[in-house]
Amino acid sequence: MSNIIRGIDHIGVTVPDMEEATEFFRKAFDAKVVYDSKRPEEGAMGGEEIEKILGLKKGSEVVHMRLVSIGESISIELFQYQGIDQRRPANPDDLGIQHFAVYVDNMEEAVTKFEQAGGYLFTKPTKILNEIEGNDETNQFVYGSTPWESVIELITYPNGIDYPNNSEAKRFTPPKR
Repeated sequence: MSNIIRGIDHIGVTVPDMEEATEFFRKAFDAKVVYDSKRPEEGAMGGEEIEKILGLKKGSEVVHMRLVSIGESISIELFQYQGIDQRRPANPDDLGIQHFAVYVDNMEEAVTKFEQAGGYLFTKPTKILNEIEGNDETNQFVYGSTPWESVIELITYPNGIDYPNNSEAKRFTPPKR
């Protein structure tokens, strides 16, 4: 019998400017453009049907859609909209999806690249705060903000994870290169 669910394929992130966001992901995470599924020169995609299909606010139009890839993990689908007032991204204490994490092998280098790309860290990297993931000082994380205020976490756990006996699965960790 085959599995119905295979895993997460991608996450969607709305950005204010596609080219600036793409450049941030390139500089911060060596992201690669997979493809543009909607380009501005094709004209905006909107109207009642699109609003219904995508769950958009009235008057919202898709201007640009681009898939980018970071390392060996799920893809990020970037969206740029026009025609509506947009709220700032969610804080970590808001309901709903509020951040995603990028696994890094070298925290110091990753922090430098993140900041040079225009990102802002909330603190310095710190030991992971729980005993399962934070079993060693080298297991670290840090939260930061993109230039458009979306929250991204940088995480590394080279000393592994101490899974509890009742764990039903292992956490996905990108393979070492």
